[in-house]
This record gives sequence, structure tokens and C-alpha cells, in this order.
Amino acid sequence: MSDNPLEAVRWVWMNGKLVPFKDARVHVLSHVVHYGSGWFEGIRCYETPDGPAVFRLREHLERLAASCKIFRTELPWSLDELTAAVLEIIRANDFGSCYIRPLVYRGFGTLGVNPLKCPIDVAIAVWPWGSYLGPGADQAGVDVCVSSWRRSDPGSFPSTAKATGSYLNAQLIKMEAVANGFVEGIALDAEGHLSEGSGENLFLVRGGKLLTPPLVASILPGITRATILTLAGDLGIPVREERLPRGLLYTCDEMFFTGTAAEVTPIRSVDHLPVGEGKPGPITRRLQREYLGIARGEIADRHGWLTQVEAQGEAAAAS
Repeated sequence: MSDNPLEAVRWVWMNGKLVPFKDARVHVLSHVVHYGSGWFEGIRCYETPDGPAVFRLREHLERLAASCKIFRTELPWSLDELTAAVLEIIRANDFGSCYIRPLVYRGFGTLGVNPLKCPIDVAIAVWPWGSYLGPGADQAGVDVCVSSWRRSDPGSFPSTAKATGSYLNAQLIKMEAVANGFVEGIALDAEGHLSEGSGENLFLVRGGKLLTPPLVASILPGITRATILTLAGDLGIPVREERLPRGLLYTCDEMFFTGTAAEVTPIRSVDHLPVGEGKPGPITRRLQREYLGIARGEIADRHGWLTQVEAQGEAAAAS
């Protein structure tokens, strides 16, 4: 059997239609190809005792709309229509659990830097995706480094938008880390404070308190990050959002990444120095269990974060 999860994908949703996977294409002269003018989301659908359910779907689509607005791009579909499209493409591919990638992009029109005369296209793809940072990373933790590449100043590039062009910076961080034998890199912001990983938000634990960089540290306002902040409040874990110096990476008790793809992944070492005892700590484990328990339907969904993927007949009856 192939290790390529995309081989299981049969359909992609494009501009309101289900398109066979092999035909889901864009023109080589599309604006997004040349200038990175696209905005996207990463969302997960989990298999639960009540069937497949999408975690925090509305919040992800709201962030997608916000990303587009920053770049003067108007979504051609309402959030309710996009919600229905996400559920439709999951059903069409008959997936129980999967990763979901909605993408808004400037298509084939003009080729100057000014994108405003280019059409706005929307696609949604789904595919099976396991542990983002490698098999067993969620249990054993990962080894990371501090990257020599920094996040852009918020006055130069809006980190609050999940834009395709932003991920050129993320690629530099990731490739440098992998080339040096690490799983991931941690970037500093323009002023040298802790920011985030190439595709994950960052949390530290020190003295029983949860610490995380604020939005002004050039981080993406992560949906999983927000989830962990809420769960920490539920569990009575003190939280501080503040600018953090690099030195805390080497003296904290625990550390972990959060993200839709990474979920909650412990960090066991930074720059070859062990974090705490060099293994996932109790607060990391507690938050990880709570997060995954709710996402997988094993713990009551007390915040209303799950959207069930009804079968086709049930969806038709409900409408």
C-alpha cells in the first residue's frame, strides 16, 4: 500500500462543484502562483462515537474570512455555504477522520502585482493525515532548534492572516531545522522574543503556570492555541500571555506545540538541551488528553466545538 495519503482522495470541491481529484487544477499564470495571493485553513475531522465530526469548523472559517479581509479579498461564498461544502466533500470522499484544507486564491486574470482584477476562486480538499511532526511525536515529544530566520515585523506583514505567501518564511524555518537534524524550528520575532514554530503556536510551562507569546510577537492566532487557553481555564491552570525571552526555552519545566495538524505535541529538547526531564510533563499531558478527548468525542463537548458530518440521507432530511 502507498504511503501517499492523497491517493485515497477522489473528489475536490472547487467553486461550488465536486471535481475529480486529477482534474482539480489551476492555470500556471494564476495570480496566486506568481505572488502568493492565497488564504487557507487547516481543519481536522475526527472519528467520534457519533460518527465523523469537524473540530471548531465555524471558528476556522471565520478566521479564513478575516484573512481574506485583511488583503481586500471578498469571499464569494457565505460561511454557511462553506460549512455545507466542507461537510459535502468529507461525505463525497467517504472519510471518517481527515484533514481539511479550504483555500481561497486569486486566479487567472492579470499578472501585475495589483490583484484586484483577478477572479477569486475557492477550493476545499480533504485527505487522511496522521501525526504531523512524525510517528509517535505526540507521545515521545520532538527535538527542536531556535531558527536563524525570524518572523516578520507586524508592520511589514500581517501575521494574523493565514496567507499562502507567509509560508515562504515558514519553509525557511522548517528546512533549516530539518537540515540540522531537528524536527522543527522555533522562530523569534523581529525584536528577539519567542514567536512560534514554522506551523505551530508555542507554549511553555514554568512553576505550574502556562506561558505563551502574545499576538504582537508575530504569531498566527491559532484555533488550537485558543482551545488550549480555554481548556487551561477550565482545568484551573494559570495562564500568562506575554513576551518571552529566548532563555526561557532552556529553563522551563515543559514545552509543547499546538496546531490543527500538530494537535498538542510535546517538545523534549531545544538546541540539544533537554526540556525539564527530557520527556512530556504532567501539564502538557493533561491538556493533551482534554483536547483530544473532546475532539474525539470521548469527553463531553461542553463548548460546542464539534460539527457532526451527517450521512447524505440525514443531511437531506435536516435541510
